[in-house]
Amino acid sequence: MNNATEPADTGSAPRGIAPRGITPRSSSRRRTASRRPVLGMAAAIASVGLAAAGCSAAAHPAAASAIAGPTTGPVLATASPAPTTRPKPATTSSPSVTASTSPAAAVPPLGRPTGVFARGQGFGQVKPSKIFNGGDPTGLVTHVVWKSWGGAQAVATGISEYVGPSQSNASGAEEAATVVAFDLGTCGGKLMYRAVEWYFPQHGQAFDPSHYEDICTGIYVPG
Repeated sequence: MNNATEPADTGSAPRGIAPRGITPRSSSRRRTASRRPVLGMAAAIASVGLAAAGCSAAAHPAAASAIAGPTTGPVLATASPAPTTRPKPATTSSPSVTASTSPAAAVPPLGRPTGVFARGQGFGQVKPSKIFNGGDPTGLVTHVVWKSWGGAQAVATGISEYVGPSQSNASGAEEAATVVAFDLGTCGGKLMYRAVEWYFPQHGQAFDPSHYEDICTGIYVPG
């Protein structure tokens, strides 16, 4: 048998025990407070989504136009300008070399056809293959092959008429001869070989610059 004394009914529920069907005020406040952060978070997510949608629409105007539907007016396509890049200056490992504009060095000819040699052959030419002073057969040399040209002396070999000391011109014979063009200088304002001579080394002859054909003045030296 329970001898505990029942509490007197005062008409109100004891603390901590809520009567059925009655919600304590504190519980209602707690629920309201708990809903506020949830609603704030939802609003933040919604705003982020709208911002993302706006960025996507701005980045892709064609997609945004498709979603929004057809427009009533003409649509002008605007292409964004392509980024421009400045070309880098070319670099070279060595300094540039300026091309020379000076004229090429003049190649001297063999004298000029003047004086007693005006009707000759080979004069006024560069490396002539035939030289003729216009006189007798001893003044002709053919098959001339030059070994050098452009220096102080130009040397060649050829075929000419050899006449011995006690022979006449009619008894001469064609033999190999050495040809020398020399006295390089200006004549009439032009660079040229001003003298030429040929001789026969096999007969003991040698080059003698005191006896030659002056093809600048057109005379024999000695005359």
